[in-house]
Amino acid sequence: DFNTVTFGSKPVGGSTKKPGGGSGGSTTSTGMSAAKLDAETEELKHNTVDKDLRLAIMKGRAAKGLTQKQLAQNLNMQPAIINEYESGKAIPNNAIIAKIERALGCKLPRAKK
Repeated sequence: DFNTVTFGSKPVGGSTKKPGGGSGGSTTSTGMSAAKLDAETEELKHNTVDKDLRLAIMKGRAAKGLTQKQLAQNLNMQPAIINEYESGKAIPNNAIIAKIERALGCKLPRAKK
């Protein structure tokens, strides 16, 4: 009726598989193995705003006599977004560029797809 319980380092008649799931190699969320990702030489970066777009936004805003904050309020967006576009740190979004075009009343160069 009762099984004998022994406390020791080796299981009696149990499996020798170690706990913890997973496959043999470690993989990242992109599906690449960690070693392959480390060996990757290509620089992976986001697209940023072109210099001609940055300058066009600055010139258009200056021609209207608006500050970055005023332009952002006119467009119902955060002033940081306008700042990122003018400093070249933003990831270009054609919908936002179209909004800025309408507010400034001038054509701006569009982001490449």
